[in-house]
Amino acid sequence: MGSRQVTSWQDRNITVAGLGVSGVSAARALAGLGASVTVVDGGDSEGHRARAAELEAAGISVRLGDADTLPEGTDLVVTSPGWKPGSPLFEAAAKAGVDVVGDVEIAWLLRGENAAPWLAITGTNGKTTTTQMLASILRAAGLKTAAVGNIGTPIIDVVTGDETYDVLAVELSSYQLHWAPSVRAHSAAVLNLAPDHLDWHGSMDAYAADKGRIYEGNTVACVYNVADPATEALVVEADVEEGCRAIGFTLGAPGPSMLGVVDGILVDRAFVENRQKNAQELAEVKDVNPPAPHNIANALAAAALARAFGVEPRAVRDGLRDFRPDAHRVSYVDEVGGVTYIDDSKATNTHAAEASLAAFEPVVWIAGGLAKGATFDELVQKSADRLRAVVLIGADRALIAEALARHAPEVPVVDLERTDTGAMLAAVREAARLAKSGDTVLLAPACASMDMFANYNKRGDAFADAVRELAAESA
Repeated sequence: MGSRQVTSWQDRNITVAGLGVSGVSAARALAGLGASVTVVDGGDSEGHRARAAELEAAGISVRLGDADTLPEGTDLVVTSPGWKPGSPLFEAAAKAGVDVVGDVEIAWLLRGENAAPWLAITGTNGKTTTTQMLASILRAAGLKTAAVGNIGTPIIDVVTGDETYDVLAVELSSYQLHWAPSVRAHSAAVLNLAPDHLDWHGSMDAYAADKGRIYEGNTVACVYNVADPATEALVVEADVEEGCRAIGFTLGAPGPSMLGVVDGILVDRAFVENRQKNAQELAEVKDVNPPAPHNIANALAAAALARAFGVEPRAVRDGLRDFRPDAHRVSYVDEVGGVTYIDDSKATNTHAAEASLAAFEPVVWIAGGLAKGATFDELVQKSADRLRAVVLIGADRALIAEALARHAPEVPVVDLERTDTGAMLAAVREAARLAKSGDTVLLAPACASMDMFANYNKRGDAFADAVRELAAESA
């Protein structure tokens, strides 16, 4: 499909891969435009059958239990984000000369005239928080906006709905960017790059290349992380519109065309007159919630995108003050016996866990789960001097234990073999036993959750419940 604008969807034979939220959204939208739509999914559970019945009632065909065979006559495949590029369905499509795109690509093609511009955000960590911060800043500026993409309401529903918007804050995963060749954002940011989802992309280079797609065709600003040169390299490689600027963000004092921090103040030296000499105060560090270093970086990236869109400094401050992070993202749970308990279950990879550990000292660290091919030596090396003790849980905990033995042999480690529903309570009790007054017990697993929990939310809930039980016993 490339960047071609589709003028008519009628008489198209479209196969939608996946019966999840984005798949259902794409199927309904395309069928409503006159396309003949078939949804395929390898599952055949009661939930699958219920969703299939709803779609079939709307005239959409659904095939359950077989996600590998390309339906006859298909001329376009629309995939849900998580499906790997090497899936048999896509291999069959390639042999048949049929394009494969994602729901974000369809959303881009379905935008109406005078559609709201996109301010787009990606990165290994911090995407959701930064997108929500950006939306809060845009609202504080009086703009009609929504946080969409890899977050909240399916983006197809937003661009085809009755509501009109001034601008959209769009979170895009590497999966979504892989399948979205036509997207051209007003401005975009890559927050950071660290090994993640390599089992999906095949290599770090391929993962980075998909992240870098977010800069293609930007018109005003490509926002990058000064502390992560790989993000700037993606800007250099991007094919952007004439006049588009590279804008850095840094936790240090900013140079020209950057945003940064000076004496506890977030300042802008990019979107000001005479940026060689002048800087504009935007907000105070204490306006960022929580004011951990990685979250200040998120705030600077959000501010850069907002400023690229013309938002006034006051709205940056007010939007950051109004913002409240989602649960399980460096969330305070309770203080018990002088020990603070922090839930960062969303830290599902080593890069996120490193940022979380850097925000506290000393720490009793609860970690482990599914490693997804990650290694932990660098994380342990960088964080060892902060660790009071470590409690390990989950399927791949031995990998972390081995890294600790190599790089932090003096740190006490408790290895919990159990994986039942009471494992988190046991982990919290062990952490409480090891912690001293003034310490932080931090759940920052550095791993995915699906070995023991349905998702990172359930894992975080289990941690919070265990802490509350401990607090009740101590009362």
